[in-house]
This record gives sequence, structure tokens and C-alpha cells, in this order.
Amino acid sequence: MKAIQFNSYGDAEKLNLVDVPAPMPQSGEILIRVAAADVNPIDWKIRSGLMEGMIPVDFPAGMGGDAAGTVIALGEGVAGVAVGDSVFGVGRSTYAEEAVLTSWAPVPEGVSVEESAGWGAAVETAVRVLDQLGLSAGQTVLISGASGGVGTAVVQIAVGRGISVVGTASAPNQDYLASLGATPVVYGDGLAARVAAAAPSGVDGALHISGDGVLPELIEIVGDPSRVLSISDFAALELGAQVSAAASDHRKAWAEAAALPAFRLPVERRFTLAEAGAAQEHSAAGHAAGKTVILP
Repeated sequence: MKAIQFNSYGDAEKLNLVDVPAPMPQSGEILIRVAAADVNPIDWKIRSGLMEGMIPVDFPAGMGGDAAGTVIALGEGVAGVAVGDSVFGVGRSTYAEEAVLTSWAPVPEGVSVEESAGWGAAVETAVRVLDQLGLSAGQTVLISGASGGVGTAVVQIAVGRGISVVGTASAPNQDYLASLGATPVVYGDGLAARVAAAAPSGVDGALHISGDGVLPELIEIVGDPSRVLSISDFAALELGAQVSAAASDHRKAWAEAAALPAFRLPVERRFTLAEAGAAQEHSAAGHAAGKTVILP
């Protein structure tokens, strides 16, 4: 089968389309024929070597952790799913024609298989960071980088919990954020004044999904570093802010999203398997409104 691998850390050109044996699901795992694989920021961070100290890889290494498709084999002890079912989830080396999933769920009603490929890590992350920040109905959260995949999920989960959202995004994505239920503001110089205008009573916490160098300003806006949480900058700890990195209960998070009447993670761009490098470059450039997927 065809799959993406890389043999050393570096830029997107390190990704190679190769022929490899089909993987075999181990106990508690399933094998799917991949319909779509999601492109997450962690993917290109691993490929570039930025995560070498935390997530080392053995070369040659596969790429990708989220996918959706059709079940074609079950590992020992797997129940509640059958060959032929349409599922999405998280696993390993998902930039491929076939991939193993270690945690999965049925594709939600009304959601395409292609769109569900983006639910895996994004939805789990959204639920986890809101839980860790500890906000509740009636409070307000500021989200830096609210229009990307994780940001899109966080906005909708927060709104579903009765939390008011002020979200930053580029000018072209302001209407998109508003459609999700957030009060949109443009990031950049003068952010504090724009947030104050959008939330006159202040914000109760901030989530740093993306945005270089913005953490000190988020802390100043909130007024308490412990009420600021980052998923993309571990230097947050040095500033007294929180960091969240370890995944928790995927299935619980997916169930919360699926229960929302209009939850969506729209696919913003599609690439072929041979275009995996371009897909990662698109993800790394930011400014997306939704998810980037690879279609094998």
C-alpha cells in the first residue's frame, strides 16, 4: 500500500510517498481503509524535529495520527464495531491508504466521513483545555487563534456550555468566527483594547491555541497568569500560565461534540497523499478556517 514516511528531521520535502506492507491491528485496535487523514500542527512539528525531546521517532517513520474510513479488520478483543463500519478516530501513521486506529467512534449522523477525520485530536483537545481552565456557564473566555481546527472546536464546545467567547483571527476569518457563536476580534497590536470593547466586563480566562509572542498580552488582559492556558508554547510555564499537552478521554469528548445540534469542523483544504508536504506547509502557515485533510 501507499503511505507517507520520512527518514530524517527537516522541512516538508523530507516526506516521501512509499510502498509499505499493510499494518496489522494489535489487541484492542482496528484497521481502516483511510478515506481522509487529518493534518494537525503536531504532525509538522514532529517532522521538523521540534518535538524530538518529547516525541522521539524511529526512522523510517510514518506520519499522522487522525483519520476516518471503513473498518477492514479487527484486533483481538475488539467489540462494538464490525468490518464495513464507517468510523473516525486516532491511531498511528494515518497518512496512508490503510491505518490502525487505537481509539475510534462511529461517524456522527449528519457528518461526512471526510469531515469526521478532523474530529480526533481537535475535539479531545478542545474539551480538555476547557475542563482544565475550569470555566463555567456565564463566564467569558478569550481564545487566541480561534479559527483553526482546534479553535473551531473550542469555540463551539464553549458556546455549548454557555460560556461566552471572544476569539482572535485574521480579518478574512471574522465572519467565520461569528458564525460559530464567537465575538470575533482581529489579532495584533491593540488587542487589549479590542477585547475590552468586545467584553466590557472582562474575560475570565484565555486559551492560547496559536499566535507567536501573544502570551504576555493574554496574561495582561486576564490579569492572572494561572487563568491562561497554552497548547502551543511550553514557555507559558515560565510566565506562570498553564500548559496542556497530554490527551485524556477521546470518546467522552467526541460524545459531547456529537451531542451539540450543529457542531461542525469544516474541511478548509484537501490534498492528495502525494501532496502531504504541501498540506503540512498549508497547516503551518496558519490563517485556515477549519481543517486540512489528505485524501489517499
